Amino acid sequence: AILLSGPGGVGKTTLALDLAAGLLCVAPDRATRPCGVCRGCRMVAHGNHPDVHLLGPEGVGRQIVIGGGDGRARGVRDLVGELSLMPVEGGCRVAVVEEAHRMNEDAQSALLKTLEEPPAGVTIVLCADEEERLLPTVRSRCARIRLGAVPARDIEAILAELAVADPPTAARLGRLAQGRPGAALAYARAPDAVVIRAEIVRILLDLVTARSGPRLAGMRDLLGRAAELGASLKAALGDEGGAQVSGGPEPDVVARRTPAGERRDALVGLLSIWMDLTRDLALAELGEVRALRDPGLLEELKAASSGVPRDGYATFLRRLVRAAELLECNVAPELIADSLVLAWPRRAPAA
Repeated sequence: AILLSGPGGVGKTTLALDLAAGLLCVAPDRATRPCGVCRGCRMVAHGNHPDVHLLGPEGVGRQIVIGGGDGRARGVRDLVGELSLMPVEGGCRVAVVEEAHRMNEDAQSALLKTLEEPPAGVTIVLCADEEERLLPTVRSRCARIRLGAVPARDIEAILAELAVADPPTAARLGRLAQGRPGAALAYARAPDAVVIRAEIVRILLDLVTARSGPRLAGMRDLLGRAAELGASLKAALGDEGGAQVSGGPEPDVVARRTPAGERRDALVGLLSIWMDLTRDLALAELGEVRALRDPGLLEELKAASSGVPRDGYATFLRRLVRAAELLECNVAPELIADSLVLAWPRRAPAA
């Protein structure tokens, strides 16, 4: 068993599927595996290889549950049952557990025996954004590989190699991606998503001078745009196969999302953008402009940071981190969103 950990969008699922392709590749020369052109490699790339088993979080709480064939959410017991069967194509079976940190404790315990003594020819790859949320007994049974943030220049090179962005756009997306090639690729393939993200940032900047009523009304608009942004990014990577979007749910999981789950997803996306903006505002407040993720907003950042209590944005950044933790505990997204927008540092409007 292998545990791949690192930030969401850094490429854990992509690497896991590359490992699967290497194991299932039928190229005569082992040194060329995965070859990318044989039947096995093509089926893995298209997401329809019968010996690759994917498991990801489902439901409002976005959890991976124990499961067990009760007609509810597919879970770990279902995966373990599939891995006990003989390979369809011959050779081996590969299981990829996306967002493995979302396994609840019962699900992790149900997987322990298979991790310790996997069936012959079975390889299990766990992909986790936060490996510390996995039980120590789970972590100790895996070979652990940590994927760090990818340098902005390397992300630019990836976008250039795939011919999905011109050099200026690739440079900007490389900075905004925070070391996550998956995020940069999604934005490069969805120009409308870049526009929506910019609109969200502008609204947040405008709310710095707004009072409580307009702030609460603005939050409804922000959540709507964040939901639109999420849909645009998922559609942009749809041709890659949902399973290949690092940190993203499988297509069938997306189809089953409830309204409550959709609101939660929208707030998750909004929090990510809000954290980026707050970080840049805190840096602008300190005069550290070279480290900005979006230098094009320098003047607006300076204006928004003037007249705000010292360390106001740094303090609010900690509040955003706490909000993300509360969201994981299934606190109502609406309550979190409203409390955040009311606590957003306020600057007195210019006379």
